[in-house]
Amino acid sequence: METVTLKQAKSLIKSMAHKESILLLSAPGVGKSDIVREAAAEEGLEVRSLLGTQIAPEDVSGIPKIINERSVFCPPRILLPENPKPFCLFLDEFPAAAPDVQKALYSLLLERRLGEHQLPEGTWVVAAGNRHEDRALVRQMSSALINRTFIINVRADVKQWLVWAQKNNVRKEILSFIAFLPDALMRKVPGEPVPFSTPRAWASLSQAISLAEKTGILNEKILRTLSFGRVSAADAAIFSALNDTDVENLLPLEVYVKEPDKLPKDHAPLWFLLHLIKSKLLTGEIKIDEERLNDFLLRLPQEQRFAMLAGDVRSWGELGADEALFETLAEITGLV
Repeated sequence: METVTLKQAKSLIKSMAHKESILLLSAPGVGKSDIVREAAAEEGLEVRSLLGTQIAPEDVSGIPKIINERSVFCPPRILLPENPKPFCLFLDEFPAAAPDVQKALYSLLLERRLGEHQLPEGTWVVAAGNRHEDRALVRQMSSALINRTFIINVRADVKQWLVWAQKNNVRKEILSFIAFLPDALMRKVPGEPVPFSTPRAWASLSQAISLAEKTGILNEKILRTLSFGRVSAADAAIFSALNDTDVENLLPLEVYVKEPDKLPKDHAPLWFLLHLIKSKLLTGEIKIDEERLNDFLLRLPQEQRFAMLAGDVRSWGELGADEALFETLAEITGLV
């Protein structure tokens, strides 16, 4: 599946939405709604929103009125204001709309028409929603509906989000954490209804921490409670554990692999770094020859080395860590 960043999606909206209907799809919390409003604001267009889960067919097609013994459908003011200026029509939670609502949108999406009324020239039509795999409230869209829109799949981009977050006063410790652990920005939607990490969730957590701090109730327990209540449990555990650590001063992982003596002495950042190093070594994200790999492992204290090797002996063996494996086994068993 081809995807674009939010910045790329904004460029597509600004160049196409006055002629073509666009449907942005992504997991929840990526920032689709914000980017539509941002694009419209930059072009001086008012945003008029309809929420797919809260509209009925008549909210799109209008209600009939008898004029000269003829029925004429009167479109709602939000879709056809008295002032015929172009605007941005934003259909949020679009895939969650009921089938009869989706059907009512056919002529709007394809012809920019509401019954016998045309939308003002230059009006944007942009929709957004989640995908079936996101376990969100999503209905099956008909092929006729899909064929009337450009479907653009959007992904979260860490660098772009960090720029946005800094401009929007997201807390420094969250910025540093995401910069050091980019994967934590966006996690897969879990199979159970529990909090999970998204760009929106991290921004919300930042605001909640600031509110708790402002009222004087922020402490270690409150921070953990807020973290576990808003982002994925694993990310919450690491983030709250590293609260007293200056993440900005942590070095790139490759530096610690080459020079294990530079690993921090404090418990939380030490095990955090070792967990990341192990993961990236085993997945091949950090490339290292066998000699250097064994040297790195053998320079770790026994407890840390055993924790690194335990449970993944076969994988470490495939990477060539035989010397470290045998040395560790000898130390633990006392066998020569």
